[in-house]
Amino acid sequence: MLRSGLFQLSIAVTLLACTTGGMVDAADPTKDVLAAISKMKVGPKDWPQWGGSASRNNTPFGENIPTEWDIEAGANVRWSMGLGSETYGNPVVANGKVYVGTNNGAAYIERYPSSIDLGVLLCFDEKDGKFLWQHSNEKLPTGRVHDWPHQGVCASPYVDGERAWYVSNRGEVVCLDVNGFHDDENDGPFKDEKVQDKKEADVIWVLNMMTELAVSQHNMCSCSITGAGDLLFVTTGNGVDEGHVAIPEERAPSFICVNRDTGKVLWTDNSPGSNVLHGQWSSPAYAVLGGVAQVVFGGGDGYLYGFAAEGKDGKSDLLWKFDCNPKDSRYELGGRATRNHLIAVPVIYEGLVYVGVGEDPEHGEGNGHLWCVDPTRRGDVSPTIVFNSKDPKTPIPHKRLQALNEKEGDFERENPNSAAVWHYTGTDTSEFETTMHRTMGTAAIKDGLLFIADLSGLFHCLDAKTGKPHWTHDMFAASWGSPLIVEDKVYIADEDGDISIFKASAEKTLINEVNMGSSVYTSPVVANNTLFVANRSRIFALETGAQSSGK
Repeated sequence: MLRSGLFQLSIAVTLLACTTGGMVDAADPTKDVLAAISKMKVGPKDWPQWGGSASRNNTPFGENIPTEWDIEAGANVRWSMGLGSETYGNPVVANGKVYVGTNNGAAYIERYPSSIDLGVLLCFDEKDGKFLWQHSNEKLPTGRVHDWPHQGVCASPYVDGERAWYVSNRGEVVCLDVNGFHDDENDGPFKDEKVQDKKEADVIWVLNMMTELAVSQHNMCSCSITGAGDLLFVTTGNGVDEGHVAIPEERAPSFICVNRDTGKVLWTDNSPGSNVLHGQWSSPAYAVLGGVAQVVFGGGDGYLYGFAAEGKDGKSDLLWKFDCNPKDSRYELGGRATRNHLIAVPVIYEGLVYVGVGEDPEHGEGNGHLWCVDPTRRGDVSPTIVFNSKDPKTPIPHKRLQALNEKEGDFERENPNSAAVWHYTGTDTSEFETTMHRTMGTAAIKDGLLFIADLSGLFHCLDAKTGKPHWTHDMFAASWGSPLIVEDKVYIADEDGDISIFKASAEKTLINEVNMGSSVYTSPVVANNTLFVANRSRIFALETGAQSSGK
């Protein structure tokens, strides 16, 4: 009965938004991202951050993008270059350079042979793949609790003009000179680089979130930064201890805003606090929503948070929060959990926010929830509110492992202030191929169609406005990445190394499936009419008509 009521409430919210201006007019997200990029000091068809723009919708402009290639023979391959032994950072392309986060498997710098485990950010020449420079991060001495072996840099940088900002595996926000030392200058204020030659990165400033903000990241810090004006937005990665039980630094911030020129922290927020379930590996999105500049964060407690981007009086200014899990769901270790947190990046499309819940793949698959949320509401905008029979009029505080426990007298009521527009769990959760599972992937949305992959290897196509499913496709391999929509096609990668290419349509049409030689944990991107794909150990620049010497 309650779930039925929520569905009716979702319809009511949608209608209210349509009649009161809560939604903006239909727009072309490709034009939107091109407009956003035009305001930056990068090329007009570059891809300067994760998702291209702060809306995080992977819908670039592209023409004649290849749907077939042969990495062995080099057909439609302009160039390829070695990465580390494991690669999780999505490629970013800006001002003639390509950036990828990985580990030290390729050993481009002599002082760090491949036997030395590092997190690295690599920079290549966009035209021919020539290696330019590397930013090297030695592993933290505390080991896997903070800095998992061989995972490297899992984040993508944010690039504007002559600066690149990214989050390292050491829990640092780092500002780099995109020219490295190729300009024969050591830009500051940071001037303590160990080596200053042309293969090394030129560091401008560093904010160490572990030492300066008491953050205790769990396993890794993987936020892909976004920004607006002089502001950078960062998820810190604060999480549980090695035993996965206690939160060593529950007072440490989960979300921060930093001045991009100086690294000064402008505001912080630790809303998830003691309710962090595991880690915090999502990344923020930003947009002007309902006339207010908002940054949207996915929290390690399973909540989606909207903040006023500039904060208020030097502090965070929370506008709304939304619980993305059923209140009676429970968090447990070992894959048995029904409560999840957020790893995917929120996507903003036509004034609404889209996100799915997920978990570290080491803890199993499990059922998931995909939400569409109206960010113009204020306060706790979760679908329901929990009360206790001892005081049935006062909402109870959120509880970490299980928000609603019937044995303790807890019960829920529909929230008249809910921001839920729709909620998708699949058409029939008793059937594998019609179930939405946990996801680490971010949605891509265009022409009213939403595409998203789940960790179980299902690729879903839905109506973005209603949440009605059009089709699913079983890739028969786990998918860690996010879709790319370009021209009239959608690309998605999986753990078997396949890139599946579909027609971007409400009718399922598989155009081709091309194998990349090893697992692809990243998302395909397009910049300047070139398709960039990073598999586990190499990056490929794919261009129709190109011919290289092959892998």
